[in-house]
This record gives sequence, C-alpha cells and structure tokens, in this order.
Amino acid sequence: MPRVHEGKLNAQGKRFALVVSRFNDLVTTRLLDGALDCLQRHGAADEDIEVAWVPGAFELPIVAQKMAQTGRFDVVTCLGCIVRSDTPHFDYVAGESSKGIARVGLDTGVPITFGVITADTVDQAVQRAGVKSGNRGWDAGMNAVEMASLVAAIE
Repeated sequence: MPRVHEGKLNAQGKRFALVVSRFNDLVTTRLLDGALDCLQRHGAADEDIEVAWVPGAFELPIVAQKMAQTGRFDVVTCLGCIVRSDTPHFDYVAGESSKGIARVGLDTGVPITFGVITADTVDQAVQRAGVKSGNRGWDAGMNAVEMASLVAAIE
C-alpha cells in the first residue's frame, strides 16, 4: 500500500496571512469575510491571522512574497477581484497577478492559495463572493487550512 499524504481540516496552531486587493472592495471585503469565517470555524485563532491590504490585484504577488519571506506564516492567501472591461487591461492584470502569485509559492516554498475572482461583470463577481455561487474567499481559506496541514505532514 502506498504512503498517502493528505491535509487535515484543522487550523489550530497554524498562522495565516491574507493579502487582499482594495480595488473592487465591494467584492473583496466579502471574500475576506468568507476566508476569515472559514479559518475561524476550523480553529484558527485571531492572533494567528494577519491581513494586508494592497491597492489592486496586480500588487498581490509582491506583498504575498514579503509576507511569505517573513517565515511567520504557514500559508499566504491572496484575495482579489478583476472584472473585464472594454480594454485589454483585464488580460494583463489577471495574467500577471496569477503568474506572480503562483511564482511566490514556488520561490518561497510557502503555500499560496488563490482567491482571485476573474469575471466578465460585477454581477458575476458578486455572485461568486457569497450571493449565489458560494464564496471563493471561503474556498481559498479552506485550501489554506488543508495546505498548512499537508505541508507540515510532508516536512
């Protein structure tokens, strides 16, 4: 039988950083609320959670990297919202932010969870932030809890 590694859904004793985009805060504050609710319901203590606000999704990777490099956190979660417009700006911001966030995890070895909504309309984004389609912030928080446990088990 192979040895199987799986994360547990227990956040007790783990430290979490949440990096949140202020742009589209109608959505991102709901994502943050969902992530915090998830972490706390799974045992994370308030003193083990830190939140850093950045101007927009493009700035998420650099602050996620700084937070990861401190060595204080088991997981860094990025939360943001990018809504398509009439210009190619959406493609650049969405692409670079997602690539940057992924790179932070690979470069630092700290798990980074991705809670950035990309949507064609504000209504779609709001729906994915807790109105009808679940809350992607909660999902990112759940992934953070699991990854913190999984990485600890592997190490």
